[in-house]
Amino acid sequence: MVKITDVARHAGVSPSTVSYALSGKRPISEETRRRIEASIRELGYRPHAGARALASSRSNVLALVIPLRTGINVPVVMQFAMSVVTTARRHDHDVLLLTQEEGEEGLRRVADTALVDALIVMDVQLHDPRLSLLRSLDRPCVMIGFPLQPGGLTCVDLDFKTAGELCAERLAGLGHRVVALVGSPPEVYVRETAFAQRVVQGFTAAADRNGLASSVHPCEAAPAAVRRVAEQLLREQPALTGVVVHNEAVLEPLIDAFEQLGLHVPGDLSITAICPDELAASLRVPVTSVALPSTELGERAVELLMRKLGGADVPEATLLAPRLTERASTAPRNAP
Repeated sequence: MVKITDVARHAGVSPSTVSYALSGKRPISEETRRRIEASIRELGYRPHAGARALASSRSNVLALVIPLRTGINVPVVMQFAMSVVTTARRHDHDVLLLTQEEGEEGLRRVADTALVDALIVMDVQLHDPRLSLLRSLDRPCVMIGFPLQPGGLTCVDLDFKTAGELCAERLAGLGHRVVALVGSPPEVYVRETAFAQRVVQGFTAAADRNGLASSVHPCEAAPAAVRRVAEQLLREQPALTGVVVHNEAVLEPLIDAFEQLGLHVPGDLSITAICPDELAASLRVPVTSVALPSTELGERAVELLMRKLGGADVPEATLLAPRLTERASTAPRNAP
């Protein structure tokens, strides 16, 4: 394996000079830089990610920022991550995954080094404290999610507001008059996570528009919590016949809890959800759902970054239109 000392000997310079050429920490003459570059090519030396900037001023590494906060559905998040990694490799880029809750300090530490060329940021909040820093960075950034004030940022996401509307509209179209949204864990709403807030907005707006009685219930992803929510719904809304679920982890346990309480899906209770298609289709009662396009969102985010790195103009806002697929969990309301 070719070492940095081999490159130095071939180029007629010291190993530290090769290191400076690779890291950019100290200036060297253009003639020396060209000689080192030629030696690297001739010897077939493969520098580490930070050193690949020699010819292109880039590391060929993207940072994917996914703080694994409480209330996050990790399997779904990993679908996004896999899509980003796969798409980045098609563009000869690696991905550095940042999962700690580090806020601005962590982002600045990564951005101020030659470690990454650009960033993809997830788990976006309506009033995200990272926005000012992201606007000031000299590296391209794409957010998977929309803050309340997205100006000056590049954002891509599913249109979650419309997704919430579609689910409620479908229940209204089937004649349901009393509906509920079983949503993300409470801490997700406390953080004002953007996608969760927009589902609530869309669901509530569509229910009001159609004259439905509606309520919103955050739900922890634990069997006891799911049972409590089901019992609360039937106690507070005894005429309930339609439920929208925006919490992948509780979807199957919630159907089980309702059936244990004497309500069968879809005969007594129609359920729609916002979740990955493969989950909705695999349940004992396949669920009518709006697909969560994690693969497409990851691809779009990387493609936008590649265009930005190439100097092209990109749209600030990319909203994917939701699509609802009818399955066995919805039926017309049985009127009394």
